[in-house]
Amino acid sequence: MNREALHKISYGIYILATEFEGKANGQIVDSVFQVTAEPPTVAVSVNKLNLTCEYLLKTEKFSLSILEKNTPMTLIGRFGFKSGRALNKFEGIKLKKGITGMPIVLDNTIAYLEAEVISRLEVGTHIILVGKVVEAELLNNLEPMTYAYYHDVKKGQSPKTAPTYIKEEEEQLDKYVCKVCGYVYDPVAGDPDDGVVAGTKFADIPESWVCPVCGASKDQFEKQ
Repeated sequence: MNREALHKISYGIYILATEFEGKANGQIVDSVFQVTAEPPTVAVSVNKLNLTCEYLLKTEKFSLSILEKNTPMTLIGRFGFKSGRALNKFEGIKLKKGITGMPIVLDNTIAYLEAEVISRLEVGTHIILVGKVVEAELLNNLEPMTYAYYHDVKKGQSPKTAPTYIKEEEEQLDKYVCKVCGYVYDPVAGDPDDGVVAGTKFADIPESWVCPVCGASKDQFEKQ
């Protein structure tokens, strides 16, 4: 079976956020889809081990921020590769409280919605939550980021708890992988978001450069 075929399924990139007893948490999700139009419902897949899932099962309310195409990898790294058990992911982030009381991330967001959970389905490592949409707002007309763009252009990876995670095949020797989050530095693409132009060898990157996803230092990378 060629698991690369799964990368051809269309996804977006979202921030799922919730709050329980005054404690907020959020994470990157890509497995989101609309289920019905009347009433409007959406489904999202969340790993059972994630703190966001723990809060969601208690509060049964959530927000989804739809991220724009040029969202920096640092924001995706904060919500996708770091744990809310270790840091406050929302520190320094532009937020608003929705009508459900849930936090809504506004940074790099083109639209958001709020939902109340009406059904759940356990599927192995994940839980699929179906929510009735109770509020939605369009903030601008920027183009949304797709998973394909994140994966192919931004060279982003999926964390091991993501439903789209696929164990990567061994890459060419001139690529380097972050030992903390799995981000792969590809010299063909470079890291233009952080001033590293395409074609820059890993050895030629300044020592002050850090992983654009999780912030790990250059010495935390190893050759693949």
